[in-house]
Amino acid sequence: MNFPQELKYTKDHEWVKIEGDIATIGVTEFAQKELGDIVYVEVETVGDTIEAGEVFGTVEAVKTVSDLFMPLTGEILEFNEELESAPELVNESPYGTGWMVKVKIVGDLPEDLLDAAEYAELVGA
Repeated sequence: MNFPQELKYTKDHEWVKIEGDIATIGVTEFAQKELGDIVYVEVETVGDTIEAGEVFGTVEAVKTVSDLFMPLTGEILEFNEELESAPELVNESPYGTGWMVKVKIVGDLPEDLLDAAEYAELVGA
């Protein structure tokens, strides 16, 4: 399984790419494999400031619906609108074209973000 070194990870299986004060967030390769074929991604929180740990959207797969948890406190600036017509991008490219939201970081980063090695250990990879 692939866990890019430059990303941070959460115990809820989201990844975070930090560029200055902007974070791009998606679900990990492990998460999309566990979910199966993703058929719908819903994020209705664009423009809202969401606290770390709060739900910012949902992802629907053939067999389940899962909440998406905000890995850090920030204002959701953008939703990946390509996912509206092509939610399978999350399965095909979870760290690339399958990203979900871009967030303006508010305050400090949470201390519980994991590096790639810690996340790999968490999921037993």
